[in-house]
Amino acid sequence: MKGGGGVPDVAFLNPGRLWLLVGVGLLAIAYVLMQRRRSRYAVRFTNLRLLDRVAPARPAWRRHVPAALFLSMLALLVVGFARPTDEVRVAKERATVIIAVDVSASMLASDVQPDRLHAAKEAAREFADGLPRHFNVGLVAFAGNATVVVPPNTDRDVFKAGVDRLDETTAGLGGTAIGEAITTSLDAIRSIDARATKDPPPARIVLLSDGANTSGRDPDEAATEADTAGIPVDTISFGTTAGEIARRGGVAMSVPVDGETLRSVAEKTNGSYHEADSKEELRAVYADIGTSVGFVKERADISARYIGLALIVAMLAALASMLWFSRIP
Repeated sequence: MKGGGGVPDVAFLNPGRLWLLVGVGLLAIAYVLMQRRRSRYAVRFTNLRLLDRVAPARPAWRRHVPAALFLSMLALLVVGFARPTDEVRVAKERATVIIAVDVSASMLASDVQPDRLHAAKEAAREFADGLPRHFNVGLVAFAGNATVVVPPNTDRDVFKAGVDRLDETTAGLGGTAIGEAITTSLDAIRSIDARATKDPPPARIVLLSDGANTSGRDPDEAATEADTAGIPVDTISFGTTAGEIARRGGVAMSVPVDGETLRSVAEKTNGSYHEADSKEELRAVYADIGTSVGFVKERADISARYIGLALIVAMLAALASMLWFSRIP
């Protein structure tokens, strides 16, 4: 039972056991033949008034429901007995995610309410909460340079406290050092534990910015380093072309979003590039990234699904029989 594009890719460890479905089919045929035989006998019962008394009218379909459910249960049990397998997502051991957030002056533009930075902070918190609790999550802030605000760890409260400090300690700094942000994130991943240098953890960098690189290391060189380490960089271009910030004297300065550098970084590291111009879109982007971060696909035995479903169907059969016929089939 192979499939693609969202269709389960089911295979069986013991496909020969599926021949038992033939027995289920024969039982279904036998049931239909018995029902036809019973109908012919009822027609030969000439005292129709007495027949109506001893066999009061019921909706014809009700008497077939328990049998149909019982046969369905048997079919599901046979499928489970054949030990079906499917590809399932399994969380990686020591999985690490570094969230790098641009805190340069342009992130104070209010084209995204209340401003780009506060919207980014809110989405980062939600993203971290949505990851498995045993994932390590770290935080890097960058403007003209980059710094590790929260080293990767599993304590979400520590991460959220670091996110809260972004606007208090770093917002408004000049420049956008995307290359430095990638390099700093890679250093944070390498320092996660004593094994990290020789046995790096499965990791991913999620980098959010609103502009092109203006200072520090060349993003292309940093992306090459990430690619060599096998660490994808997912990038998010956040903001609109109408962004403005207030300068001294009340003069507005245009800070339109520019995602070309981010797109190049994502492509070079086998990451994904996203554009978001609202809080809602940013949440959706993070949710999309979260479905693949820190997981691998492995083939696993899923027979319990079919057995569990068979038990539910069996209980429905018993319930229908008790309600309509005061007995358990």
